[in-house]
Amino acid sequence: MAVVTPRVFVSHLSGIAVFDPHGDQVGRLRDLVALLRVGARPPRLLGLVVEVISRRRIFLPMTRVTGVESGQVITTGVVNMRRFEQRASETLVFGELLDRRVRLVETGEEVTVLDIGITQLPARRDWEIDKVFVRRGKGGPLRRKGETVTVEWSAVTGFSREEHGQGAENLLATFEQLRPADLAGVLHHLSPKRRAEVAAALDDDRLADVLEELPDDDQVEIIGKLKDERAADVLEAMDPDDAADLLSELPEEEKERLLTLMRPEEAADVRRLMAYEERTAGGLMTTEPIVLRPDATVADALARVRDPDLSPALAAQVYVCRPPDETPTGKYLGLVHFQRLLRDPPFTLVSSIADTDLPALPPDTPLPEVTSYLAAYNMVAAPVVDESGALLGAVTVDDVLDHLLPEDWREAELHRAPPAGLTGARAHGEAGDGRR
Repeated sequence: MAVVTPRVFVSHLSGIAVFDPHGDQVGRLRDLVALLRVGARPPRLLGLVVEVISRRRIFLPMTRVTGVESGQVITTGVVNMRRFEQRASETLVFGELLDRRVRLVETGEEVTVLDIGITQLPARRDWEIDKVFVRRGKGGPLRRKGETVTVEWSAVTGFSREEHGQGAENLLATFEQLRPADLAGVLHHLSPKRRAEVAAALDDDRLADVLEELPDDDQVEIIGKLKDERAADVLEAMDPDDAADLLSELPEEEKERLLTLMRPEEAADVRRLMAYEERTAGGLMTTEPIVLRPDATVADALARVRDPDLSPALAAQVYVCRPPDETPTGKYLGLVHFQRLLRDPPFTLVSSIADTDLPALPPDTPLPEVTSYLAAYNMVAAPVVDESGALLGAVTVDDVLDHLLPEDWREAELHRAPPAGLTGARAHGEAGDGRR
């Protein structure tokens, strides 16, 4: 009787949970590491790239994987917590094989890789890539309905070379459910070439959200590879304070060129933020808080708070000001917390329930005083008001944290303690990683 070996297509593995034998979650699968071999021999699957709770990426050898089923990966529980670093001989399946243009050996026809099938060898813990799911015809938005077919690895050629102009459609589909911060982590670990291709394939809003979560060096690299018009569009889609921070990292000539290409009203907000010192309330604030006139009602305020594009910190309170409604506004009158909006009838005027006693911050308030203000008044955001009494913007706690943490915090681990369930040798990296 023939032995049936399990086969899994990698598109079903992206982001699935990885558990130890006791049921404790180790992390989530972010990629697979393969070793391409000479000729038509199927690549050997070396292991998995797993993102643990601290957002560190570690290497989990396939020899330590006891099961890949039911939307989860089960391990032996022996995990080396050393940070994963890709070696020159290794290939990332999600990051480098999906979307690649290869050729069918039999006909020479060019096809696009949509998915990769992996299988466990009989009576062993070794895994290898044995199937490739491809689409005939050139890729792109006008050719999405070409014939698809699953072929043996040996039936295609072209994986051994670096491809120029490799698409990103299926890689993005694999990660479409990721939060911007998680997708930023994916981009950070890709090669510069692949990172540029993925950035080019993202829409402006999605790319803007991801850029806000990337380290400065990655931001500058990506924005520098975009055409000027697209770069300006992406900057407009970013929060003004984040756009100002990014532009401040660029050479003066490039910065002015992009500001000129932006819509005048968007550029004006960014220029205003760049006029303040970076570590002050004016340099930290966003110019797009929720601003309401005194005759607005609680119902009006709740409708604005429901906007899904608002961050939780900005949605936590509304600011009552006289016209104009855009910052800099007319005279700032006070703010209303979200909880107060939930307690009052919908027809109540926001001006009648505004907190008028809470002091506002001048734009030149230094970062330590901003931090003390938020802590003293238990706030997640604070109004920034100029000498004339106009609301200039709001400082949110997430922007304050960005500047309190070390400059490289996005790249460094946030917590050094190992995740639950990782103790002893696993926590201290004493176990081998199987990558000798």
